[in-house]
Amino acid sequence: MKLWGGRFLKNTASIVDEFNASISFDQKLYKHDIIGSIAHAKMLKHSNIITEEEGQKIIKGLQEILKDIEEGKIIFQTAYEDIHMNIEKFLTDRIGEVGKKLHTARSRNDQVAVDLRLYLKDEMDSISKKLKNLLNTFVLLSKEHISTIMPGYTHLQRAQPITLGYHMMAYFQMFKRDYLRLKDCYERVNVMPLGAGALAGTTYHTDLEFLKEELGFFHICENSLDAVSDRDFIIEFMSDMSLVMMHLSRFCEELIIWNSAEFNFIELDDAYSTGSSIMPQKKNPDVAELIRGKTGRIYGNLFNILTIMKALPLAYNKDMQEDKIPLFDTIETVSICIDIFNEMILTMKVNKDVMKKNTKEGFMNATDVADYLVKKEVAFRSAHEIVGKIVLYCIEASKNIEDLTLKELKGFSNVFTEDIFEVIKIENCIESKKSQGSPAKENVERMIIEGEKFLKKK
Repeated sequence: MKLWGGRFLKNTASIVDEFNASISFDQKLYKHDIIGSIAHAKMLKHSNIITEEEGQKIIKGLQEILKDIEEGKIIFQTAYEDIHMNIEKFLTDRIGEVGKKLHTARSRNDQVAVDLRLYLKDEMDSISKKLKNLLNTFVLLSKEHISTIMPGYTHLQRAQPITLGYHMMAYFQMFKRDYLRLKDCYERVNVMPLGAGALAGTTYHTDLEFLKEELGFFHICENSLDAVSDRDFIIEFMSDMSLVMMHLSRFCEELIIWNSAEFNFIELDDAYSTGSSIMPQKKNPDVAELIRGKTGRIYGNLFNILTIMKALPLAYNKDMQEDKIPLFDTIETVSICIDIFNEMILTMKVNKDVMKKNTKEGFMNATDVADYLVKKEVAFRSAHEIVGKIVLYCIEASKNIEDLTLKELKGFSNVFTEDIFEVIKIENCIESKKSQGSPAKENVERMIIEGEKFLKKK
């Protein structure tokens, strides 16, 4: 007989048992379900709803069940549907009728909500640490490559020279925002729904402040109907994880391009590459490609839960059981992606000479020539036109701007003097950038210092 079976005249069909059950995946919540139940039992005895003896018996029974689960001595049963009913059944089998008192003043609706929040808090702490580790890696690599000159791109076309250290600190900013979003999301996850009952609270004099302190929540849900209906916190978390994956995917796309023979900017370590089953010479960036591919999977998980929730009337509906699979998958996928990406970029070889050589092509100092003319009191639009004509001339003559003689340059504008040749050196093109946030070494050093300060205080 089901624990809720008193109203029914016959058992559910076996196919319905299988279809209805969530134990195959929500067993992952066993630890948090037991933690929540122990706190609930403490509150019941603290509030004189059950006796001290009954409370101690329930708590001891739950602690023993937790130990047995962790030692692999317990097999969950589909017949009891979910992790909550399985644990309650194990408890009543062990300690008898008193075990049935545990569910006083609560519902599975608020029980699953508190389980999910407790679980997610732990996982968010873990992911925050992984992101912080990755941020440390960006700072480390930026220091190492603060003078490694490379092309900067727009539209995947060579644009202006920068340094790899500067490039790394751009990603530092992206993942810093991801880290801060996760911390901000934690505030809304850390709200306690336990005590809301099915949707309308309870007639018992429960002490929710006691429960809040016992479980380490910041706040108590203000509305019981909202408490059991809310999955916004999951959607917000998964949105944040989608942004993390987007940033990982963008860098992986660059690594895949840079790792190609055509670019040859980097070589990914053998430990983070794979081969071909037919072509012996191949060394494929499969790890980067998989992270890029799994980004779509995380987006799919987000749209999954958004679609589940989009038309649900208040309060709990069985549809909400489907929130767990995409949530669990998102956490597991993002966690391994951050870890493996971190190791992949730490072990990659940077071909500094190739990067620098590529800044000599593509007229990457053209903007600096225009700025030179502006400083000689040529209007910017006129300077832009002059330099455009210089570039066209160079293309037709198969030359770079720095290959031109002063006489050739004066053919485009008489304001050119010998000092132009210092201005258009690639190193000087980088160092001459004085605006805040630019790739000049002193700016990147400042970014690194600020990054280290951020990591120390967070």
